[in-house]
Amino acid sequence: MADVHSNSSQEGLNGEQPLQSLKDELPDVPASPRPSSGAKNPLAELFRAFAKFGDSKADGKAISLSQSDKWMKQAKVIDGKKITATDTGIYFKKYKSLRLGLADYQKFLEDLAKAKKVELSEIRDKMIQCGIPGTSGTTVAVKTAAVDRLTDSAKYTGSSKMRFDDSGRGRGIDGRQDKPDGSGYVQGFNNKSSNDKSH
Repeated sequence: MADVHSNSSQEGLNGEQPLQSLKDELPDVPASPRPSSGAKNPLAELFRAFAKFGDSKADGKAISLSQSDKWMKQAKVIDGKKITATDTGIYFKKYKSLRLGLADYQKFLEDLAKAKKVELSEIRDKMIQCGIPGTSGTTVAVKTAAVDRLTDSAKYTGSSKMRFDDSGRGRGIDGRQDKPDGSGYVQGFNNKSSNDKSH
C-alpha cells in the first residue's frame, strides 16, 4: 500500500503529470503584474477626447477653456452655485495660455478645488464618470404642419416664387438678380425679334 501512495504522488491523480512538472514547463510570470507607465488613465483618455471635441484641428494634447467648461458642465462640476464658469475662467487664465496640457490642467484642477474648498477627488470622479463628450440638450428640428406649410416653395408668391424652380430647389443668384441680356433693348420691350436688322 505504501508503494501505491508513492507511485501516485509522482504520477499525479488519474495518471496525469504532477503539479511540480507543470510549473517547471510554464514561463515565469509574476503573480500580480505591476501597473506600467502605459496603463490606461481614464482622466487622461477623457482629457484627449474633450480636447479634440469641437475642434477639427486639435491633436488632443491641450485643452481650451471652452472645452474644459463643456467637460465640467457635462460632469456637473460647474453647478452655478459652488463652482461657476467664471471661477473656472479665473483659475484657467492664471496659466497665461489659451490651451493647457494635461500636467497644467491637473494643476488647474488642484487650484480650483483648493480655492472653492471642494475635494479634488470628488471633481476628478465626476469628470471620469461623465463619459465621453456628448451633445445632449442640442436643439432638435420641429416637424409640424405649420413648418411644412411655411417651407413649401410651391405656395410662395411674387419675387419669392422666382427664387425656386418647379421642383422646389433654389436657383441661387439667378433667383435673386435680374441679369441683363445684352441685347440693347430695355427690360420690358416685347418686340425684340420683330425689328428688322437690315436698316
